[in-house]
Amino acid sequence: MLPTRRILVTGGAGFIGSTVVRHLVGRGYEVVNLDKLTYAASLDSLRSIADSPAYRFFQADICDRQAVDRIFKDESPDAIMHLAAETHVDRSIDSPAPFVDTNIIGTFNLLDAALEYWRALDGHKRASFRFLHVSTDEVFGALGMKDAPFTELSPYAPSSPYSASKASSDHLVRAWWMTYGLPVVLTNCSNNYGPFQFPEKLIPLAILNAIEGRDVPIYGAGENVRDWLYVDDHARALELAMTSGEIGQSYNVGGRAERSNLTIVETICKILDRLRPRSGRSSYRGQIRFVPDRPGHDLRYAMEPAKIERELGWSASETLESGLEKTVAWYLENEWWWRPVREQKYAGERLGTAR
Repeated sequence: MLPTRRILVTGGAGFIGSTVVRHLVGRGYEVVNLDKLTYAASLDSLRSIADSPAYRFFQADICDRQAVDRIFKDESPDAIMHLAAETHVDRSIDSPAPFVDTNIIGTFNLLDAALEYWRALDGHKRASFRFLHVSTDEVFGALGMKDAPFTELSPYAPSSPYSASKASSDHLVRAWWMTYGLPVVLTNCSNNYGPFQFPEKLIPLAILNAIEGRDVPIYGAGENVRDWLYVDDHARALELAMTSGEIGQSYNVGGRAERSNLTIVETICKILDRLRPRSGRSSYRGQIRFVPDRPGHDLRYAMEPAKIERELGWSASETLESGLEKTVAWYLENEWWWRPVREQKYAGERLGTAR
């Protein structure tokens, strides 16, 4: 077991954030969770560790400087894992302002507070402090079908308000290292999936619409390709980046599992046909419906994770097939979690492509 360290996780009630929090508590860390509890957050995702003496939760907005300063002062974290963000592309197209507020202004506010806090530290605590910023592959824009995957040196070319806001936050984090010396590490991940994912994203949307007898929507012809990463593998990568990553460096985290959206949905239908057959034994594939494409829909993302594999010894443990099997089974077995989310927070038929 690693020596206990106190980690401040922002956005720790979200999909990836809650996975990270559960992972860190299981690894022997103390975790302070700061989350605004927007529509996509759920404290039920943290039920398994909610009573742990190693876990504390504060409902706060990273744009609230007084609240952030108070948490720094009272909790004295050894590191920050910054995951708080607005992440859904469709929502960013409909209403970009919250993405600017949280992803840009909120990140600036957190960086400014962290810098003041770090400058007041001394000795080992100052030397070992880290600010881990978690970002996305979408900052790099789109790839052609034959292009090489994104590397850490790929130019930024965001296509949506969401990806532009995340690109802006990445630049701010690098600037706080270059200008002020704040010890930062950055990661850019590919499309995550797994348990506790909010039901507007492609994979849980497909699973839940299918078993409820609804249409399973896919944008365009379903040809858009993503590199898929099981969320538990991502949590392991983030811990390694925080503890062993080189200051000022970025690490791409990808699953080496490129598939089209149509292939993903067809695979889900095949798993459901086996685990929960429809009456009459007809395939769930009959519920797939193609809908008009969204504006600025990037054709393909793919990440080259060779750097984190080589330098930090990380690799994805789940194949796409094993990860999807676990994910479908989890949603079938955990209606207690998704039913209230779907009925109370997620009314309507928003369409998703998993970020």
